[in-house]
Amino acid sequence: MQYRKFGNTSLKISEIGFGAWAIGGNAMVGNTAIGWGKADDAVSAAAIHQALDCGVNFFDTADFYGLGHSENLLGKLLAKNKEIIMATKVGHRNINETIQLDYSKAYIISACEASLKRLQRDTIDYYQLHSARMQHFEKEQCVEAMEILKQQGKIRYWGLSLNTFYPEPEANYLMDNKQGHGFQLVYNIINQRALPLVKTAGENGFGIIARMPLQFGLLTGKFSSETNFSADDHRSFRFNKEILNDALKVLEEKIWPLCDKYNISKTALALSYILSYDAISVVIPGIRTAQHAIDNTLDIIKLAAADIEMIENIFTTDFAAVVNLMEKQG
Repeated sequence: MQYRKFGNTSLKISEIGFGAWAIGGNAMVGNTAIGWGKADDAVSAAAIHQALDCGVNFFDTADFYGLGHSENLLGKLLAKNKEIIMATKVGHRNINETIQLDYSKAYIISACEASLKRLQRDTIDYYQLHSARMQHFEKEQCVEAMEILKQQGKIRYWGLSLNTFYPEPEANYLMDNKQGHGFQLVYNIINQRALPLVKTAGENGFGIIARMPLQFGLLTGKFSSETNFSADDHRSFRFNKEILNDALKVLEEKIWPLCDKYNISKTALALSYILSYDAISVVIPGIRTAQHAIDNTLDIIKLAAADIEMIENIFTTDFAAVVNLMEKQG
């Protein structure tokens, strides 16, 4: 395992982190699935311990994952491990079985206290506003709340988990105002919309967490056009046959041949591509099993500059249209 500095902070984190959304289980808000289907806590515990054995020291969760269950599980298993760097998020709420966003000063401060209790920690290493948008910065006191928590020692650093498809406005706002320490954004072989931002944020000293590095599993090579998901798995409404067919065709014809060139798995290729950008501090694949922890930390390499350029060009010619379909799907 290799370790990278997180922007201008003092944090040194494993380049592969543990995405802890899936271990939250199959929570629902009303009729909306907010998880990845059922999760077995014993299996999740084995995944966490295996990740530690593989050198992972960075865990990314949110108070909304499993409506607190992900944080509770991480707290139960990792509270005594002082080497762990813990990141969590705030802003999503279940109010009367509907998903609501709340970035008010009072709620952020109270939610942080609740997360600290679930995580069994005195301090959160990296606290993130969970997809806050410009109206929240303009109308709410979310930045003030984060600064208060930092002054109180409840959090060490803070940042923003950015919107999937249009991350620039909020990121530019924080960079222009020199607020926060990092961004979490979507970046992978298929969705490269954030590449200009990756470069700019890196130049401005912001740490970057790349989420969805495997595009909800699509970049593991395990999906086909016939793949179906259970109703309590959020992917059931994110993927349709057109998206799967179009993405799989491009992957098969233009991307997967690189696996043979480098003699690595599809997962390793997907993660290696992202980590070939020095500005990216860490990728956080979702890890549900011990085997996932092994698979996601094996054979991470730096791709040749020509292959990085080729993949970037394939986004322009092919994957940009797929991402447009994903945006319409939601």
